[in-house]
Amino acid sequence: MSEPSRFLSAFAHALSTMALYGDGHPAREKAIDNAFEHLEALQRHDPSARFSFLGAEVIYGERALRELREWEWGGRLAAAGIQRIELQPGVTRDEYETFLGDVMARLTLAEVDTTEQRQTRPSRIRFGAVGVRGTTGLKAAGGDALPTATITYTLGEEADAVRWLHNEVEQRGELPLVEAEAVVRSLSVAMHGESQVVIPLLELKEFDQYTTTHSMNVSVLAMALAESMGLGKRDVRAYGVAGLLHDLGKVRIPREILVKPGRLTTEERAIMNRHPADGARIIFASDKQLDLAAVVAYEHHIMLNGGGYPCLHYGRDCHRASRLVHVCDVYDALRTTRPYRDAWESERALEYIESRAGSEFDPDVARAFCSMMRQLDRRLVVVDEKTPLRQPAEPTLAATPAGTSGGATE
Repeated sequence: MSEPSRFLSAFAHALSTMALYGDGHPAREKAIDNAFEHLEALQRHDPSARFSFLGAEVIYGERALRELREWEWGGRLAAAGIQRIELQPGVTRDEYETFLGDVMARLTLAEVDTTEQRQTRPSRIRFGAVGVRGTTGLKAAGGDALPTATITYTLGEEADAVRWLHNEVEQRGELPLVEAEAVVRSLSVAMHGESQVVIPLLELKEFDQYTTTHSMNVSVLAMALAESMGLGKRDVRAYGVAGLLHDLGKVRIPREILVKPGRLTTEERAIMNRHPADGARIIFASDKQLDLAAVVAYEHHIMLNGGGYPCLHYGRDCHRASRLVHVCDVYDALRTTRPYRDAWESERALEYIESRAGSEFDPDVARAFCSMMRQLDRRLVVVDEKTPLRQPAEPTLAATPAGTSGGATE
């Protein structure tokens, strides 16, 4: 078991013991001592450790702790409003015991008198609910909630995780499923972290970031559309994962083709058109349970009238998830500036989708998407990887400032 996992196990044992024994009991003190020893061991190699509890996942920094998947305490902590724990260097035993007491109070809905504690120096442990990067709602152990802006998160960590995921697939041929699911959960938190649903779309800065940016945006749009169409939470997340992985096959396309500042040649187009099949193979070989994501990766460029690619030998209907992701994919591509064209305004992109409903797009899905985007027009927010999310000044999303090559719906 890794050091972070040992720390969390000792942390959970201390909480369990504190629930059974009162202050001063030898068993309680021994459990706290043991937990603090594991904290010291953790901080010797990671003085600023950070843990997030997202659904069934326990995230250490940016890495999922596979050995703690489905860890019951993760769900308990998240349900009590503790989705993130951040440790700063030099935590003392008194600070840690105060923190444990505060966590117990959250778990048992008990009141804690922190008057005396607030007279001491600020704690080096912060915990609470998260936006995306963990800045929203964090508080110091034993203290008042820390002041934060209404919307203060970026998507930097999530973008880094997606780039790492693509690199793992490219270099090792392995799809880190846990990390992909964790990114989707984090994007879902971003969408629902405020009093009303928002659609955070990542802003593109450089050509090389296109696949990362586009994948995250399609994931967000797919979850928003699935939710607006009345799908259940399980399906919404599954569609989000499918949206995140729909272009995974592009890891096998030479970089010079992906970032080419112009239209593709016939030969380059043939290479580009392989990415749906390549993506489906990668996903299905990684995890048979990802059959929906594999199907979406294969079908997301197939039009309702049978056009697009790959070319089907026998006509058939595509999966509903593929039809949904296809609309989201085209919208985000049209909203991105390319070397040979400017980004389209949101309304122009929606009119394009409406004009091709029944031929390229499923008419019900197209209608639902356009209706959703117009209703949530004022809730579209632009995020980059460093600057905190900000509400747009205009009703529609500002044109994304950069893009990549290869046609409107690459």
